[in-house]
Amino acid sequence: MAYKTIDPQDVKTAEVHALLLGAIAPRPIAFASTTDLEGNVNLSPFSFFNVFSAKPPILVFSPARRVRDNTSKHTLENVLATKEVVINIANYDIVEQMSLASTEYDRGINEFVKSGLTPEASVLVAPPRVQEAPVSFECKVNEVISLGPEGGAGNLVICEVLLMHINEDILDENGKINPYKLDGVARMGGDYYLRANGDCIFELPKPVKNKGIGIDQLPAHIRNSTILTGNNLARLGNSETIPTIEEVESYKDEPIVAYTINKFKDNPAALRQELEQLGKKLLENNQVQEAWKVLLINQ
Repeated sequence: MAYKTIDPQDVKTAEVHALLLGAIAPRPIAFASTTDLEGNVNLSPFSFFNVFSAKPPILVFSPARRVRDNTSKHTLENVLATKEVVINIANYDIVEQMSLASTEYDRGINEFVKSGLTPEASVLVAPPRVQEAPVSFECKVNEVISLGPEGGAGNLVICEVLLMHINEDILDENGKINPYKLDGVARMGGDYYLRANGDCIFELPKPVKNKGIGIDQLPAHIRNSTILTGNNLARLGNSETIPTIEEVESYKDEPIVAYTINKFKDNPAALRQELEQLGKKLLENNQVQEAWKVLLINQ
């Protein structure tokens, strides 16, 4: 594989910006509502955003200085002045309205009005929340850290969550947020976004509590397979134990396994390949123990 190596000091800031945003994706979006000292409301999205702590609950987003003219954004000026912000979470239902709110209107122009979104009075802070947002966080601003004086420099706005507002329609029966009901959106590079729904969402079991055996402990014929991917091997490596010889022998009676063994009994290389393909399918269906048994046949 060929790689292009770039020193950020050797290229224009706009190019560095584009490469960073294209590579570090998808990024969650802070749809931030703020007010100035006169009470004028501002609403704008920022994709330099994430959660950094649960106790205290801390969110951090970064309104960067504009690359083209090194000016600061109204959101930054407002949080510096008032130390308050509401971070709304946008979903697919309002993604285009959120994008419209990113327009650089003049100071004093209310992006709620321009985007057609509904301001809902907050409880503990002055900025309103977005009524249509599935989740909103009322926050006080603990600190703002400037990362530099030049265009493109970020400003880390460290926000402590005071209240959370969650639309009950997105909760599951256990009171947890259902990602399919949230229908969240994320920022990619350029004009690209991601809709976090459908096939984009998948479950991945966390590493087992008592430590998996690791890829390095897999049998050589599995570890060196040309069919199994690194993800497949990691799923096997997350196992605490592997099936016994007796369990593997018993699994040979499974119809699909017995059929495969009988069909390729005179061609050991083809049989190994078919068993690895079957093992791969089982792993991708999260049938890990079954995959182990298939892959250990005729090792």
